[in-house]
Amino acid sequence: MAEAVVSTAIPTTSGSLSAPLPVRAVLPWALFVGLLMLVALYFVGAEQGATSVFSGAGVHEWVHDGRHLLGFPCH
Repeated sequence: MAEAVVSTAIPTTSGSLSAPLPVRAVLPWALFVGLLMLVALYFVGAEQGATSVFSGAGVHEWVHDGRHLLGFPCH
């Protein structure tokens, strides 16, 4: 006689759920990442011309392709 093999596709949990992260633990990292994103956006989008922090075209050449990819005009 053939026996039916029953398998479950969903593993059963033993009641151990992870606790949510507290906001105080996430907030400093979120602010740090946000600040890095703003600095990157400045260098890609505005580091040229009257608002440039560094003289010359070095930064412009490093971020030139990213500038076009994000839709910033530079020519």
